[in-house]
Amino acid sequence: MTESLKMDAAAVLAQWEAEEAAIRARHAMGTAPTFGTFPPSDAAGLTGVELFQAMFDGKLPFPPMGETLGFIGIEFTPGRAVFQGRPALPYYNPLGSVHGGWFATLLDSCVGCAIHASLPAGKSYTTLELKVNMVKALTKDVPLVRAEGTTVHVGRQVGTAEGRLYGPDGTLYAHASTTCLIFDFPPKRDRQ
Repeated sequence: MTESLKMDAAAVLAQWEAEEAAIRARHAMGTAPTFGTFPPSDAAGLTGVELFQAMFDGKLPFPPMGETLGFIGIEFTPGRAVFQGRPALPYYNPLGSVHGGWFATLLDSCVGCAIHASLPAGKSYTTLELKVNMVKALTKDVPLVRAEGTTVHVGRQVGTAEGRLYGPDGTLYAHASTTCLIFDFPPKRDRQ
């Protein structure tokens, strides 16, 4: 790696770390615990973007799996979601690198949430299919990675998205695509 690329990667890493620190500080000013769950009624009436903003504002907790797997949401706009995570030894497989399930979890989060961020109030989603291609091994020597998802199509019942997992130097570690089912939230009950 040339010296200028190393400097660029260092600047990107510093920016990513600052963005994460700002999000954590913003959340801490709210009343919700950092990580946890909340009743579905707390999300009813919120668009996808509004739900994520409520997390950033500390009104709702971040999902607990982010604490377990060392990642956090960074940015949510309609059709786009960005997460970042810290590769670490607890996520290693027996072969000495980060387990593919960690890659898949970050990518599933970014592609699914890109679709979720596109949804109006009264709609939610679930993953129907996830395809992940791991193209380079990842170790704890990479201090931080980002998973960026963007929508390809969001319809009335089905949404598709694609995502990339990359390091601060631009190295691509994996990419993914998803198909998600879109449904009413809360679900409409059949009247009898």
